[in-house]
Amino acid sequence: MTSNAVIAIHGGAGTISLASMTPDVEARYHAELRAVLDAAQRVLVEGGSALDAVTEAVRLLEDCPLFNAGRGAVFTSAGKHELDASIMDGRTLKAGAVSCVTRVRNPVLAARRVLECSEHVMFTADGAEAFAQAQGLELVDPSYYHTDDRHRQWQLARGQQRAMLDHDGATLAAAAHTPDAQITGDAPPREPIDPDNKFGTVGAVAVDLHGHVAAATSTGGITNKQPGRVGDSPLIGAGCYADDATCAVSSTGTGEMFIRMVAAYDVAAQIAYRGVSLDEAAHDVVMNRLPRIDGRGGLIAVDAKGNVALPFNTEGMYRGFARVGETPVTMIGR
Repeated sequence: MTSNAVIAIHGGAGTISLASMTPDVEARYHAELRAVLDAAQRVLVEGGSALDAVTEAVRLLEDCPLFNAGRGAVFTSAGKHELDASIMDGRTLKAGAVSCVTRVRNPVLAARRVLECSEHVMFTADGAEAFAQAQGLELVDPSYYHTDDRHRQWQLARGQQRAMLDHDGATLAAAAHTPDAQITGDAPPREPIDPDNKFGTVGAVAVDLHGHVAAATSTGGITNKQPGRVGDSPLIGAGCYADDATCAVSSTGTGEMFIRMVAAYDVAAQIAYRGVSLDEAAHDVVMNRLPRIDGRGGLIAVDAKGNVALPFNTEGMYRGFARVGETPVTMIGR
């Protein structure tokens, strides 16, 4: 057994919204990240597997409306929600994923069932929901995912007739920062990372007391996306990857670029084929390779030795990690 057990999480990356970074708002996000880390850390302390730890972390992130996954999912151009998730076990290299689900409360739990109970790796849309229902997972009315903040964000995107990506221009961010968009006593706080200038994904990676690693990623997509669009989050090798021999990775960013670069797998491949450290491999993918095609965002990664890497090439990334026996650490900006 190893004492290097650790859990790391992310809640999306993007542009820091200075107008929103009041102490109270920032504290709320740190508190939510710490609560998730505390729960996942307990799984590891009690001898649970890395797979169990990342499942629990992402499930909790999906249930938190502050993040774009599960309950806080963004709206498609059709005014609906389509959610994606994936999970991978570094011990067995088994993986599971779902995409474009509209009624599954926790897509990560559906992905976990695919990993454990199916000969396939991915189900999509109606097939994914039928599989989840057959597995006895909780289905919800689509209204469950609705939050007023995400709806306002969608209306802004519709007015611009495009999907919200990280570098879609200062005009959108400025419009979002008008006085009526600021925090009021009866309205939820805006995000420290500008919601109109952000990649909304959540994820977790872990190594357990036995030295096994796992990764999981979940998302509500991008605001005003075309229905049926699938990003990197449910794709093994792009948004999620885990192998005991190298590392576990969960990414967040411009999904199409992470797909084209097979970003999560590239970190593991560099460790395997170049013999570099986790930190060097993760840094190269995020800071050197992805920017060549305007790929923006970040990733979290751990290896079996308990090393942790949290690189990002944007202004900020919701992130944190917790080693067994130590106080969780959470961060937003640089």
